[in-house]
Amino acid sequence: DGSGARDRERVRRSRAFRFVSWERMENLKNIKMPPGGGRAAGGLGGVLAAAGLGIYTLSNCLFNVEGGHRAIVFNRVVGIKENVYEEGTHLMVPWFERPIIYDVRLRPQQISSATGTRDLQTVNITLRVLSRPKPNKLPEVYRTLGMNYEQRVLPSIITETLKSVIAQYNASQLLTMRESVSAEVMRRLKTRASYFNIEMDDVSIKELTFGKDYTQAVESKQVAQQEAERAKFYVERAEQEKKSAIIRAQGEAQSAKLIGQAIANNPSFITLRKIEAARHIGNIIARSNNRVFLNTDSLLLNLSELQIKK
Repeated sequence: DGSGARDRERVRRSRAFRFVSWERMENLKNIKMPPGGGRAAGGLGGVLAAAGLGIYTLSNCLFNVEGGHRAIVFNRVVGIKENVYEEGTHLMVPWFERPIIYDVRLRPQQISSATGTRDLQTVNITLRVLSRPKPNKLPEVYRTLGMNYEQRVLPSIITETLKSVIAQYNASQLLTMRESVSAEVMRRLKTRASYFNIEMDDVSIKELTFGKDYTQAVESKQVAQQEAERAKFYVERAEQEKKSAIIRAQGEAQSAKLIGQAIANNPSFITLRKIEAARHIGNIIARSNNRVFLNTDSLLLNLSELQIKK
């Protein structure tokens, strides 16, 4: 039938495929390499391995020091070397040596501390310093302090220096002599930091606050001083007004005395004053835009009736 024919055809093709595969394998076994081919392949592999090893060795023999940094080298045989490597590319022995990079640029540090003044007032002070390690002393810095030298040294010496300096001043002097306090703190910090091979380039008092009781006392004192100054001003103004009234009264009395003497000596003085008054009134009315008609007797303008005694 049809199914049996298909099965026989499938068996025949499978046997033919196995025969062809066996024949190809026999042909591959009979292939011969040309003379020296194995040695050439081995030589090429050696060259590639040597090149790779050279590249790996060269890449591990060099290290770079960026700008603003310095490097020291740790050797597995002798330990930390005394040489300090500046900016640029340098050589080292792979595996036996490794570089240690330090940042020698100025770095800000901010330390806050609560201390007492000479008059037993509590002061909260915040100090900002710019510090860096001494480049030529980096091997010693690494041996004694390690990489985090700032956290190991600066908080303790800054706190101690602040307490010793602030204790020499009163609370009010810290406000009026702030520059002197900063200069004294900087001088002492430079001395202390030099023992640890750290340079201090700048020290400044960033924040200075007092306790609540002292702040209220200062405010009350300022209010009292302002009230006293205001009362003093009122007293001085009253005295000036009194002096002004006395001087004005004396002037009026002297003026009246002189007028009386002038009238007694010459009765025509009154007539002269009337003429001056009439002239003044006439000038005012003349400059006015309105037309005014008044009695000349009330305006002292009837000059014809004036009698001048000689």
